[in-house]
Amino acid sequence: MMTEQIPQESNEQDRHVKGVIEALLFVNEKPVTLDQIKRVLGALNAAEIKGAIQSLSVEYEQRQSGMKIVEIAGGYQMLSSPGYVSYIRDFYKTKHKEKLSKPALETLAIIAYKQPVTRTDVELIRGVNSDGVIAHLLTKELVKPVGRKDVPGRPFLYGTTRQFLEYFGLKSLEDLPTLEEFPNLTAPAQEDNDDGQTPAEPAAEGQTAPQPIGPLRPKAPLQRVPEGTCGEEEEGQAEAVAQAQVSADELTAQTPGQPDENNA
Repeated sequence: MMTEQIPQESNEQDRHVKGVIEALLFVNEKPVTLDQIKRVLGALNAAEIKGAIQSLSVEYEQRQSGMKIVEIAGGYQMLSSPGYVSYIRDFYKTKHKEKLSKPALETLAIIAYKQPVTRTDVELIRGVNSDGVIAHLLTKELVKPVGRKDVPGRPFLYGTTRQFLEYFGLKSLEDLPTLEEFPNLTAPAQEDNDDGQTPAEPAAEGQTAPQPIGPLRPKAPLQRVPEGTCGEEEEGQAEAVAQAQVSADELTAQTPGQPDENNA
């Protein structure tokens, strides 16, 4: 019994066509028409393109893919499969970005630019007690202890984490805006204390307090969530530090039990 041999060239061409169609559907947030696909592929007619799309759909169904191709409004769109919606919702709940409060953003900016720094260093710049804010940033994994300062009491030194880079869309710390970009870096600390925090102890005699830090402005990475993927889209990039609003809920949600930096 002889088996019909399918030309290898034909298989490669079919895979290429389906690959092109997949790519076009993936990068478009709106349905893509057959005419739009034809303008890209050129040599194929509408019937051949439609056949390739149907073949792709069958492949997705057979391997229980997380994606499916749906015909919508005269075009085709790649969406998530209904069977995986619950997992997508759980993912967005886990990855949902809270807006950081103004004190948290201010503290984070100080640590980012001055790291490694101690809690006392932060408080000398901010002028208020920062125990709770640092504890909150630790629970968010935006900062972490990176060592201890070689002084009496050996307090913790804090630095930023990889999660910090991801949160603000930075490739590395070198992508942080330069301090020279901000006109208010040397502005004196505000006297008023409207966030309810306890003023920090003044700097000891002969000790020079660090200068205030300007705003940290996050960069928004490019990403796309297909329309109709799920009912809860991930919140966009965090606001710039200078424009952040104080969130009382965030401050009261601080998690106790973080290590005391003064305990060697």
